[in-house]
Amino acid sequence: MIKEVKAWILSIGNEILIGRITNTNASWLSKRLTFLGVKVTRIITVPDEIDDIVEEIKRGLDKADLIITTGGLGPTYDDKTIEAVAKALNKELILNSIAFDMIKKKFEIANLPMTKEREKMAYLPEGGIPLKNSVGTAPGLFLETNNKIIISLPGVPKEMEAIFEEEVINRISKILPPISVVECGFKLVGVPESSIAPILEQIDKKFSNLYIKSHPKGIEVSNPILEIKVLASDNDKSEAKKKAESALEIVKEEAKKLNGKISEEYC
Repeated sequence: MIKEVKAWILSIGNEILIGRITNTNASWLSKRLTFLGVKVTRIITVPDEIDDIVEEIKRGLDKADLIITTGGLGPTYDDKTIEAVAKALNKELILNSIAFDMIKKKFEIANLPMTKEREKMAYLPEGGIPLKNSVGTAPGLFLETNNKIIISLPGVPKEMEAIFEEEVINRISKILPPISVVECGFKLVGVPESSIAPILEQIDKKFSNLYIKSHPKGIEVSNPILEIKVLASDNDKSEAKKKAESALEIVKEEAKKLNGKISEEYC
């Protein structure tokens, strides 16, 4: 039996809320987590306000096993994520010597001094582990509390992705059971989404640890085009693939009865 691990993603930053930037971090993280066997149950965008961030972290700790925040780790006055994590957990914010050395070395290479703004990035909640940032300067944060994990990553996509791949995955993998997730799908032309919907509902009820979804790409009545995608998970990758293929075979058979044309298959 696969243990379900739930995650919340908190995207922090006024620039997302006002539409200045597109939140690509959340989509990247949610896909990456899904293929690690983690179930993402919330993606929430929060302003650069400590009390708002604290509120969502506390809610997340009640509902999820893993909380990942992005944004708000830099040297400026509105980078408040780490302070909010400390407040949410009632932990003291302290100067972390390892984080300090990481940051200091970055600026020494650039012949720049350690200012109070740069030193700010080295303050972490007591018990927090700094995560090396190979692309930028602000370290990430890894913190375990009451069998829950909080991870804070920078908002710059390249930095966020690098820390996740280089520092986070191994730590998360240690708390997850062995699991494989596969994605399979195909393109379906000539069948409206409303016609295929009851078939997908039947499949959803029939298979465990499987998610199936139709994505409309055409016009429902006059030119229906659908992408049918399945995510299946199992302890064994071959079993996950077998499950996904079995589910899609049912859709294919029913789609053909409706004169649908299938192409661009992958698994």
